[in-house]
Amino acid sequence: MNHDVLTMNQSLIKKYNVPAPRYTSYPTVPFWEENNPSVERWIQAVQHTFDKTNDQQGISVYVHLPFCEKLCTYCGCNKRITKNHKVEDPYLEAVLQEWQFYLSKLSAKPVLREIHVGGGTPTFFSPENLKHLFTSIFDTVIIPEEHDYSFEGHPNNTTEAHLQVMAEMGFNRVSYGVQDFDLKVQTTINRIQPLQKVVDATNFARKHGYRSVNFDLVYGLPFQTVEIIQDTLQKIDHLRPDRIAFYSYAHVPWTAKGQRAYDENDLPSDEEKRALYEAGKAGLLAMGYHDIGMDHFALEEDGLYQAFIEDRLHRNFMGYTTNQTELMIGLGCSSISDAGTAFAQTEKKVEDYQKGILEGSLNLIKGHFLTDEDLVLRKALLELICNNALVLTEEIKATFDQAAKDQLAVFEAEGIIELRPDHLQVTAGGLAFIRNVCMVFDARLRARKSANNQQLFSKSI
Repeated sequence: MNHDVLTMNQSLIKKYNVPAPRYTSYPTVPFWEENNPSVERWIQAVQHTFDKTNDQQGISVYVHLPFCEKLCTYCGCNKRITKNHKVEDPYLEAVLQEWQFYLSKLSAKPVLREIHVGGGTPTFFSPENLKHLFTSIFDTVIIPEEHDYSFEGHPNNTTEAHLQVMAEMGFNRVSYGVQDFDLKVQTTINRIQPLQKVVDATNFARKHGYRSVNFDLVYGLPFQTVEIIQDTLQKIDHLRPDRIAFYSYAHVPWTAKGQRAYDENDLPSDEEKRALYEAGKAGLLAMGYHDIGMDHFALEEDGLYQAFIEDRLHRNFMGYTTNQTELMIGLGCSSISDAGTAFAQTEKKVEDYQKGILEGSLNLIKGHFLTDEDLVLRKALLELICNNALVLTEEIKATFDQAAKDQLAVFEAEGIIELRPDHLQVTAGGLAFIRNVCMVFDARLRARKSANNQQLFSKSI
């Protein structure tokens, strides 16, 4: 391992590479207080936010399509492995019935500002079935002129027909899981994916008018080296994806059992993993990408970068977005919905999800209704993650205990943040520790000091 690229203080990496949330929500899912939350109360929260925001903001929708033909052992997503494509029809009918349930509770036709389709492998489904699903949804909504409709595709099975059909329905962004091109790494994580497949999928997307192509890359995978990261970047340089998500591999074998297919000794050490990130970031910057924050990079002409420099970034369960929608409805098993003042998650098991929906109601397994303090801290964390800075209002300061104040002082002394009485700025060198900074503002995490966070979260660095 070449350590020349490692610019971060090794002692800080060792100190702060601890289990930490990724903060796609606040409170984070392990601290949600409701098991089997009241559907009636949840719908009331949805209706309140919809009536308040639909005309100005519109809504977002996330659709979870969980099926994959093959298990990628590194993956921590909720998925179902099968080669039986007869599962497509009954699953999609359940999703459509769930959508109709929500529509029946809304006071007007939704303005669908944003939709994201994840999985699993959405392109497991045939182009014809995807057309049936989204035509049925789009027939019930208002599609604004400015919208972001995206889906995740596996380069091995995303055909030109998939891309053409989705483009004809209005999808304008696609995200490909590339991860890594090294054959040993690919073999270990059970995801053999030739470069030509990625080239073809990218060229087909551009042929059919997609305005943004994203690649997901992962660092910290078994047997990765700096040289492998650099080789992967060299291979994609000529493809120029508009965005790149450079994710930290989350080793959570207690929930993602496929990760037990390799030994922890096959993974890079904490110092080596940070070197992988630094090599990747240096390569991406040299290629003309800008660091948006929390593992995301974008070219200057991409809308995500424009939103970043104009302080318009937003973050939700779909990641960074340019849309400021307050209501996000999740469809499909394990999907999470966000009503601004409440969260809800549907049943994770495919059969139980379908059974509950077909019986005429939502099958919610977990949820949370935010307190006044939750709302203050949610807004603060969103500002911090999107802007790498935070105005320290009196409301925010009132949530601090002495330990939080002391930790902020330590971060300042270590050069991770710049601190003034009413303002916090994460330094360029401190961006690596943004999740650790967020933890200071996580009152629920602080209150549960005895929690075994190792079994809740992946490591922060």
